[in-house]
Amino acid sequence: MLVLDVVGLTPRLLEHMPRLRALAEGGGRAELGTVLPAVTCSVQSTFLTGRLPRDHGIVGNGWYFRDLGEPLLWRQHHRLVQGEKVWETIRREQPGYRVANVCWWYAMGSTADTTVTPRPVYRADGRKEPDCWTWPPELHDELEAELGPFPLFTYWGPTAGIASSRWIVAAARRLLPDHDMTLVYVPHLDYDLQRFGPDGPEAVAAAQAVDEVLAPLLDDAERTGTTVVALSEYGITAARRPVDVNRALRRAGLLHVHTNPTGELLDPWTSRAFAVADHQVAHVYVPDADDLAEVSELLAALPGVAEVLDAAGRAAYGLDHERAGDLVLVAEPDAWFTYYYWLDDERAPDFARSVEIHKKPGFDPAELFWDGPWAKVRAAMHVARKKLGLRSSMRVVPLDPAPVRGTHGRLPADPADGPVLLSSVPLDGTERLEATEVRDLLLRLSRRRSPVG
Repeated sequence: MLVLDVVGLTPRLLEHMPRLRALAEGGGRAELGTVLPAVTCSVQSTFLTGRLPRDHGIVGNGWYFRDLGEPLLWRQHHRLVQGEKVWETIRREQPGYRVANVCWWYAMGSTADTTVTPRPVYRADGRKEPDCWTWPPELHDELEAELGPFPLFTYWGPTAGIASSRWIVAAARRLLPDHDMTLVYVPHLDYDLQRFGPDGPEAVAAAQAVDEVLAPLLDDAERTGTTVVALSEYGITAARRPVDVNRALRRAGLLHVHTNPTGELLDPWTSRAFAVADHQVAHVYVPDADDLAEVSELLAALPGVAEVLDAAGRAAYGLDHERAGDLVLVAEPDAWFTYYYWLDDERAPDFARSVEIHKKPGFDPAELFWDGPWAKVRAAMHVARKKLGLRSSMRVVPLDPAPVRGTHGRLPADPADGPVLLSSVPLDGTERLEATEVRDLLLRLSRRRSPVG
């Protein structure tokens, strides 16, 4: 079985993807429900466990780790996901069932037989270099010899593009014959749809590019009689309004910062309220319950906020886990949340102008853009200084969020803009599947074949 996570795939975009459309025409297609928040880490964890975030604990792409006192995004250890993964369930029936994970999240240290996941090299002098982590370890050098280094700088950032998806698909083609289930994450649609929005020619071009890249892998699956399931976590919709939730909290005297030579830094230890922003959802942490009413009233009045979820509201969405914020904000359809907390760009932390997904206390889609016409020149000079052994910071990301044109995270208002599931085999009349039902579908399909030997 081949399970393709074509992030951002919707029924509208499928019209421009003849290979994937043919897959569904020869098998089945269903509307696919998602979860709140409709973001990568949460939805993938639901697909693989059949559980809601209240049970598997992945309340977003990151959250405030209360025991560490730090907001952290994009952690990678699979033990953060609470619950049995689908292949672990299958192995109870089919011992020896072999699984490959190619870039699905929370892959490091998992029980999959084979793993490939992005993992940059961070050198002592501050350099960040492209690389990946693999299991077994020798696979790293084998893939690099065949495909070149993992193209990290086309996987995210202002140079994000089709090259990373092409590398991932090539790696999956190599692994497919030796595994019973191969999970493959294909990220390309995420980039230009966030940059330019879901309705323009760039979105069509991105969809066509992904379809073309997937074609050889789909050919392999057809030739080997492999069942294919292609699905998506969310659809990307038009974005018009960035919402500065942390700045609102700071102006109200609820969010505190401390200052050092790098600029102003969010101080979660002394703040009465702060938010971990994640696309169209923001987790707001309020240590003192006596402040909840004040914070809730303040944020409910903030333009662009559609809902402020308290304990009962979180429970209604299956988001009542201890990792979630004490309040959870949901943006209006054309709005999204920034992580920004400084009030003067001159006092922004140095990492704000860099592609720095681990230091920022929230998601930053502005990392997909260059900061003006000279940003590429500054980037080249930074690389040159690094090669000479000099310390340097790469200041290429804009602090203006206005260019962002696409977002996600809310539950979709229109199924045409939501996720979809395609299958190379009939779905027996099923017209809609919830995200929590994907695991059971994979279980049923796994029984169609004996394990590879």
